[in-house]
Amino acid sequence: MTDDSGQTSGLYLGLISGTSADGIDAALVRFASDDAHARCELVHGHTYRWDDALRTRLVALGQGGDCRSLDELGTLDVRIAEAFVDAAAQLLAAAGVAATQVRALGSHGQTVRHRPAGAAFDGRWPFTLQLGDGNLIAERTGIATVADFRRRDVAAGGHGAPLLPALHAALLRAPDERRAVLNLGGIANLTLLPPPDSNLPVRGFDTGPANALLDAWCERHQGTAFDAGGAFAASGRVDDALLARWLAEPWFALPPPKSSGREQFHLDWATAQLRGDERAQDVQASLLELTAASVAAALRAHQPDTQRLLVCGGGVHNPLLLQRIAARLPGVQVESTAVHGVDPDFVEAMGFAWLARETLAGRPGNLPEVTGARGPRILGALYPA
Repeated sequence: MTDDSGQTSGLYLGLISGTSADGIDAALVRFASDDAHARCELVHGHTYRWDDALRTRLVALGQGGDCRSLDELGTLDVRIAEAFVDAAAQLLAAAGVAATQVRALGSHGQTVRHRPAGAAFDGRWPFTLQLGDGNLIAERTGIATVADFRRRDVAAGGHGAPLLPALHAALLRAPDERRAVLNLGGIANLTLLPPPDSNLPVRGFDTGPANALLDAWCERHQGTAFDAGGAFAASGRVDDALLARWLAEPWFALPPPKSSGREQFHLDWATAQLRGDERAQDVQASLLELTAASVAAALRAHQPDTQRLLVCGGGVHNPLLLQRIAARLPGVQVESTAVHGVDPDFVEAMGFAWLARETLAGRPGNLPEVTGARGPRILGALYPA
């Protein structure tokens, strides 16, 4: 495929709505070549809002709510795909790029349930479910679409998550420094990046709740979708006894590989530990401290000699959260991935463009050391244009 200048096109499009379901992140990515280790750059990125009623329903399902019927499930599959199609069309229009110039589109879809092996339910039948019909996306965009990335890894005994440590390594690994990447989405996850010549593997795992609980509590008590700048949390004080009760959750003590979602860490989980007389702002401050404490404990346990922690995801815009993480990790430089030329808001969307490229090239997209799968696997299903 060639672009308008006659040069080989290395454009891919990535789409994801994460655990917070706070919007559809869309990223147009250019790769320098088809080589597995080719440099990539963000051409254009934007976040598109969900319809409010649809988002409310997706959040309810994601935190364990029951689907009303098969008809509802099928309808949601189509509505999510249509929203992804709209996001792709708007992004391409804003970038001035025709669909014919894009080699492939990688769609994560919207997770509505994540029950991998070892989850706190009847684990005999592990599964993960992301909605957003790839057939419809390919049909409406005219772009070859790769979707349903997580289930092959789960089928191979893995968690299907996290899937982006390989991209983190490609973009942010350093030859002379032991680094970690922290994604502060609805759920927080770490990627551990030892220097390439250390002969140590790249590892990654979820650490616990992040924006999902912070946003939900803020929306309930402030009527806003998120705590801008951490101001609501800053107005309160950490309740150490409440924090200790939350941290006693057995999930935190599980060894990697591990992953989680809203069905594990949701408001009912958090409020079950309240005594009933807490101030709303103190609960918000304590939830923020829960994220900082669980992240710091995980990093100290699994890569205690980390020198630099690079942060991406929506939580990077909460300065109080970053301050509290840094306070719990003395000696670690905590900074945004932006310092290293990687837009923190679109790392995940870039990742699904990268995963689509790996699938088309016939290369595995998972890291078994991260997910716990029995081996490397080519991920996703391809829906031709």
